[in-house]
Amino acid sequence: MGTTRRGRRAGGVGLAVAAGYLLGTFPTADLVAKRASGGDVDLRSTGSGNPGGANALAVLGTAAGLQVLAGDIAKGAAACGIGGLVAGPAGAHLAGTAAVAGHCHPVWNGFDGGKGVATSVGQCLATFPAYFPIDVAVAAGTASIPALQQRSSTATAVSSCCWVLGGWLWSARGWRNAWGPAPSPLLPLSALASSVLIARRFRAAAARTADRGSTRRACDDDGDGPGAAIESSPASAIGSSPEMPTVGVTT
Repeated sequence: MGTTRRGRRAGGVGLAVAAGYLLGTFPTADLVAKRASGGDVDLRSTGSGNPGGANALAVLGTAAGLQVLAGDIAKGAAACGIGGLVAGPAGAHLAGTAAVAGHCHPVWNGFDGGKGVATSVGQCLATFPAYFPIDVAVAAGTASIPALQQRSSTATAVSSCCWVLGGWLWSARGWRNAWGPAPSPLLPLSALASSVLIARRFRAAAARTADRGSTRRACDDDGDGPGAAIESSPASAIGSSPEMPTVGVTT
């Protein structure tokens, strides 16, 4: 009987993770971009190249940016909700992190996706609602610091550390968690796992930006030609623009 129960529990957790990952792969930015531009704009090759709310905001405008942001937050929260229904609190936490993984590494796009920030906001809202107002305050605080306004990766790292630390504190003290699952070690662990996924995506994006800069300089050294095209492209204007103010591990 005990073995059967453990098997069912493991199966439920596995289903929660799979469902969370698949929800995370939902191409919110691609669909919004296609609708807003009539199919003329691909956010993966325009602006910063990131299929997220900040790039949509910069390239397609406020309405499109907010739609992408809301959609990505919603899929993170929905993943946690489904995970909780399927496998309880453990399923909620693991499905949330799986959704972030799906957004960052969607199987449909060669495992090359967005940064997962907004999806993690949905994860935090669903699994750690007691901390969410603090999360918003941390994001607003980092966004108001001039030195961090052009360093979205640093601002995200600060928010991530606070999210993980908050999860550990709530878990250790057993504080109430509003509508979220009762605090447990899975709370800070899932926050940490999502934070690591997001940090890796920021590092990959920084590497791409550096490579693009090297290519641009090489073209400029040759005079006209490709270099002129690169400098007049949208990427040169907003490719290095900061992400929108972030929440939680803060798209």
